Amino acid sequence: MLAASMLWGTTGTAATLAPDVGPLAIGAIAMGLGGLLQALVAAPQIARHASRLRDQRGTVLLGAASVAVYPLAFYSSMHLAGVAVGTVVSIGTAPLASALIERVVDGRRLTRRWTLAATLGLLGTALLCAAEAAHATDGTGRTSMAGTLLGIGLGLVAAATYALYSWAAHRLITHQIPSRAAMGAVFGFGGLLLLPVLIATGAPLVASWPNAAVGTYMALVPMFAGYVLFGWGLVHVPASTATTLSLLEPAIAAVLAVLVVGERLPATGWMGIALVIACLAVLTTPTPTHRRSREQPRNPADRDSEAAATSIVRHAD
Repeated sequence: MLAASMLWGTTGTAATLAPDVGPLAIGAIAMGLGGLLQALVAAPQIARHASRLRDQRGTVLLGAASVAVYPLAFYSSMHLAGVAVGTVVSIGTAPLASALIERVVDGRRLTRRWTLAATLGLLGTALLCAAEAAHATDGTGRTSMAGTLLGIGLGLVAAATYALYSWAAHRLITHQIPSRAAMGAVFGFGGLLLLPVLIATGAPLVASWPNAAVGTYMALVPMFAGYVLFGWGLVHVPASTATTLSLLEPAIAAVLAVLVVGERLPATGWMGIALVIACLAVLTTPTPTHRRSREQPRNPADRDSEAAATSIVRHAD
C-alpha cells in the first residue's frame, strides 16, 4: 500500500511536464489505459474465475463505474481548486468515506488504532494543504469562488469513488477471487468506460513527444504498477486502512515538488509531513495479533499473487 502511494505521489509532478494536456485527458489516459493493461495481464485469472465474477457482477460494475469517475473528478478538482485543495479533499477525506461504507454495509467497527492514525493523517494532510495553499497564493484572485467550490465538490466525488472501488475490490477478494482477477475485472471495465473520454480529449497527448511520454508514464507506472501493488495490499487490509495509508500520496507529492519542481515548503508543511509519517507508523507497526494473522493468508485463492510478490522481494534482495 505504501509503495503504491509513493508511485501515486509522482503524478502531480509528472503532470507539470505536460501543461497543454487537460485534466480529463490526464485522468482518462492514466486510469483508462492503466486499467486496460491490468485486465490484459490478468486475462487468464479473469477467465478462470469468470463464474465467481459473474456472481459478484453488481460489485464489479459498482467498482468499474467508480474507477471511471474517480480520475475525472480528481484531476478536475485539482485544476479548479488548486493542487493543494484538490488533493487534500480527494485523498484526505477518502478514509472517512471508506470507514462510513464499511460501517454501514459491512457493520465493521472502527478501532482506536485506526481512529488515532486517521486523526494524525488528516491533521497532517490539512497542515500540508494549508502550507501549499499559502505558498501558491499570489493575490491575483484568478481563481473564482464558484470554481473553487466546484473543485471542492468534485474532490468529494473523487474521495467517495476512491473509497467505493477500494471497497469493491476488497469485497471481491474476500469472496475468494484472487486480487489479480478482481483488480483486472474492476479496472478493465473502468478503462473501457474511460475510452470515449480519452478519444474526445486526448489529442494533446499525441501532439508532442513530451506529452506522449507523460501519458505513457502515468498509465504504466503510477496507475498500472501502483494498482497491482494496491490489489496485493487489499488481500491483507480492509479498504479503510488502505485509503488511510494512501495519505502518504500528498506528502510524497509535496516532497517531489520541492526536490524536482523547485518549490519551497514552509515549516507548517514539514510538520504536516511528520504527522502523516506518524499516521503511517501507527497503522503499520506490527502487533502480536497482526504477526499471527500474517501466517494465515485471508484469501487462499490469492496464493499465486502472494507467491509472485515474495518472488519479487527475493529478487530485489
